[in-house]
Amino acid sequence: MKKGAVRSDYLDWLAQALEVGRGIAPLPDGDVVVGYATGYDAADIAPFVLSLRAVFDGPVALVVDADPDLRAFLAQNDVTTVDAPVWRGWAPHPVMQRFVAFAGLLGDRPGAALACDVRDVIFQAAPFSPAPEGLEAFVEAEAPLADHAFNMKYLRALFGEGIAASLADKPCLCVGTILGPRAEVSRLSRLILSLAATPRSEFGGAFGADQAGFNMAIHQGLVGASIRPNYGRVATLGLTPGDALTFADGKVINPDGSLSPIVHQHDRHPHLDAPVHALWGGGLEHRKRVRPKSAGQKLEKLKASLRRRTPELR
Repeated sequence: MKKGAVRSDYLDWLAQALEVGRGIAPLPDGDVVVGYATGYDAADIAPFVLSLRAVFDGPVALVVDADPDLRAFLAQNDVTTVDAPVWRGWAPHPVMQRFVAFAGLLGDRPGAALACDVRDVIFQAAPFSPAPEGLEAFVEAEAPLADHAFNMKYLRALFGEGIAASLADKPCLCVGTILGPRAEVSRLSRLILSLAATPRSEFGGAFGADQAGFNMAIHQGLVGASIRPNYGRVATLGLTPGDALTFADGKVINPDGSLSPIVHQHDRHPHLDAPVHALWGGGLEHRKRVRPKSAGQKLEKLKASLRRRTPELR
């Protein structure tokens, strides 16, 4: 290591990731939907794919594993499959890896993009109607960031107590659904990757760093974006009381009786999850959102926890 150089697993990975991103061919011009779906099979993502294809016929690309049954299912539904990158050495959580793919697939091309979660998202109407005029960030819950311990934990870890405190009264924004002009979503993806380079690697690469980087970028004005309320174009339901939500006539109904084109985190509510899967599951197995972890997965989680508590040379 050269004198004065900073040693960080995340920084080493980021240099590699930027190189990989430059090699990803952008999707054709026009409105597109992209997602990162490693670790899932067809049963996991059928509701996303089948509900999307009922309302949108444009390009869709998902980063997936080399599962032949999954890839056959996606081919049947005209979804482009993208190979997950194979990294040299340490790699961050997939929630951070995905921004490499998003930036590359979107490129600086005309059209709008939706970059979103996959397993817990369904569609009830055309996602790009009305057409976005700029980058849109969606509120996750009415309570401010100060009331969300998970988000505050990673804001402190990445940016320090002072910046976290300065954002505490801001609305909690959800990184699981980002919509806007392709070039702007691509730029935001690269910015989130860069913002996560400031802490130790085990925080920059952790599940939760994506939320912190996203809220930091929007609330500090590092990118221009309009903050949209919940239950508009997107309904994010994880923190919504279940008794305020209903399923009727094949649709998830918001607390105010409205319908949102994009529904996120419906699977947190069993009374929504079951009928949604019955409608859009394609006859495949209905999977539980949280599955038992293997001994190997538990060991990896413990190792990651220990690394977060061990000083990293900088």
